[in-house]
Amino acid sequence: MNRWIPLPPLSVVLFVVWVLLNQSVDAGTLLLAAVLAIAVPLITRSLRPAGAHVRRPALLFKLAGHVAVDLVVSALDVARLLLTRRTRAIRSRFVRVPLDLRDPNGLAMLAMVLCLTPGTAWAELALDRSTLLIHVFDVDDEEAFIALVKQRYERLLMEIFE
Repeated sequence: MNRWIPLPPLSVVLFVVWVLLNQSVDAGTLLLAAVLAIAVPLITRSLRPAGAHVRRPALLFKLAGHVAVDLVVSALDVARLLLTRRTRAIRSRFVRVPLDLRDPNGLAMLAMVLCLTPGTAWAELALDRSTLLIHVFDVDDEEAFIALVKQRYERLLMEIFE
């Protein structure tokens, strides 16, 4: 069964979404939904990272709390900067952050957090996963920003995944 349907929940969701999008339960729609529900997970198998091994799931709540607070604070900071500073006074730059985190799932979560947070964007991960390039909308002290990323997110993600 796992050979033909590697991710049953994904297949079910694909099947249901296809039927809902077509607003029909005729034989053709159901057949195409079944084909998509089987084919898409098989075709995209190589794109999915290895299964996540969460070592300390309770820390996910702590991470979610950090992210929620940082999203609000960062959005307010970016809005304040846009409304009160001239473009030349905003110190946008790329910052290289050395990484100790190697787990692909942890790196994926770090990417999501940094891309969701207003004022930061994930730009590049070194091929050896040793350095992360982040574009920061406004940064005074690069070292303080690096310390923030490493302490607030990377250390926590390492505890969760490694």
